[in-house]
Amino acid sequence: MEQLAFFDIPSPCINVCQNDSRGYCLGCFRSRDERFYWNSYSDAQKHEVMRLCRDRKRRKLLALYKARQEALAAERANANGSLNLEENEPLLDLGDFNLD
Repeated sequence: MEQLAFFDIPSPCINVCQNDSRGYCLGCFRSRDERFYWNSYSDAQKHEVMRLCRDRKRRKLLALYKARQEALAAERANANGSLNLEENEPLLDLGDFNLD
């Protein structure tokens, strides 16, 4: 049994109508079929499409974040390359350090 909705579910379109390499819209993250059949979907189907779009957006943002972190790590490694540090050698030896 479907829950009654008092308001129409608006289209998530933000007028950025370009597709990525997987066929999802870069603006709203809907597939071609989801965009094409939006007006014929029931409210439950529209809610499901909205959930899928949120998940797709989160995955894309996570992938962008990870790519940025890898780029920063590579940048730091290149900057530290001139220090000639050995991987097996500790960076700092604080064995006899005392705060007293």
